[in-house]
Amino acid sequence: MNKRRVSKQIKIGDVPIGGGAPIVVQSMTKTDTRDVKATLRQIKELEEVGCEIVRLAVPDAQAADALVDIKRGSKVPLVADIHFDYRLALAALKAGVDGLRLNPGNIGEPDKVKKVALAARDRGVPIRIGLNGGSLPPLPAEASTQAGKPTVADRMVASALEQIKLLESLDFDLIKISLKTFDVPTTIAAYQAIAAKTPYPLHIGITESGTPRSGVIRSSVGIGTLLWLGIGDTIRVSLTAPPAEEVFAAYEILKSLDLRQHGPVLVSCPTCGRAEADVVKLAQEVEKRLRKITKPIKVAVMGCVVNGPGEAKDADVGIACGKGKGIIFRKGVKLATVPEKDFLSALMQEIDDL
Repeated sequence: MNKRRVSKQIKIGDVPIGGGAPIVVQSMTKTDTRDVKATLRQIKELEEVGCEIVRLAVPDAQAADALVDIKRGSKVPLVADIHFDYRLALAALKAGVDGLRLNPGNIGEPDKVKKVALAARDRGVPIRIGLNGGSLPPLPAEASTQAGKPTVADRMVASALEQIKLLESLDFDLIKISLKTFDVPTTIAAYQAIAAKTPYPLHIGITESGTPRSGVIRSSVGIGTLLWLGIGDTIRVSLTAPPAEEVFAAYEILKSLDLRQHGPVLVSCPTCGRAEADVVKLAQEVEKRLRKITKPIKVAVMGCVVNGPGEAKDADVGIACGKGKGIIFRKGVKLATVPEKDFLSALMQEIDDL
C-alpha cells in the first residue's frame, strides 16, 4: 500500500477529516427529509452501526425547515446535500448543519456560490465540492469541437479546480472534494489527478454503484484501489439498499486493508465436497448475529475438522464443523467438541465470553 496522501484537515462537526485522521465512514438518509420522525429514526439506525457523518437531501424549503428539528435530534454531524437552488444552502446553514455539499454542475452562477461560501465562512462550516460525472458543467463551445476533447475525468478535475479558486478568492478554505462516476477507471483517474493538484481532503466513492450484489463489488474495487494508492480521507459506499448496508460495506473495505478496526471480521470457508455440515447456513446465521457486536473480533466458521483450526489460526474464536460434531477453537487451539445441534449456540457463547 502506498503512503497515505497528506491532506489539509477540516472538521465536520467534531469529526476530523484529513490530516492523518482515521478514514471517516459516511452514508446518506433515504427518507423524505420533510418527515422528521422517519429521518431521525434512520439517523439513529446509522449511528448504531457506526456511521460517523450523515448526509441529507434538501430538495425544497420545507426540507430545509425540517433540518432544525433533525439537527436537534441527531448525535452525528449532518451534511446538507444541495442542488439547483443556492437559497436552500443558506437555509440549511441557518438551521445549523455541520457541512454542505454543493454540485458545481447545477448550483448556478459564481455569485450564488459566493453568497453560500461567505455564509459558510462566517459559521465555520465546510463545503464539499461534489462533482458527479452525470451532471458536469457544459463544455465551452470551442472545447466540444476540438480533436482530443477533454475526458470526463479531465472535466471533473477542471471544474473542481475552478470552484476551489473561487472559494479561495473569498478566503474560504474549509473545502472537501469528491469526483464520482459510475465508471471505476474514470473515477480513479479523476482522483489521482486532483490529489496531485490540491491539498484538500478527498471524499471518495463510486456513485450509483447499484444493488448490493454488484454495487459492493464495484465500490470495493474503486474505493479499495484509491485507498491502496493512499488516496481518500472519507468514504461512502453508494448502494440501492438501506443505508446501514452502506456502512457495513464501508467498514469491510477499510478492515480488509487494515485501515480501520470496527466490529467483527468473519472468516468462513467456501465449503467443498469434504464438508459434512451445512456451513453456509451456519456462517450466514453467525454473520447476522455478529452485526450486533461493535468490538473488533475475528470469528471463523470452517467446514473441515482436520484443517479448519489451522487455516483460521489467527481467529479469536471459531468452529471447525465435521459430521455430527464440531470443534470450538481459539487462536487455533482446540477448546471443546460440541454436537451439531449446538454449533451456533456454542460458538456465540464463546464470542460472548470474549
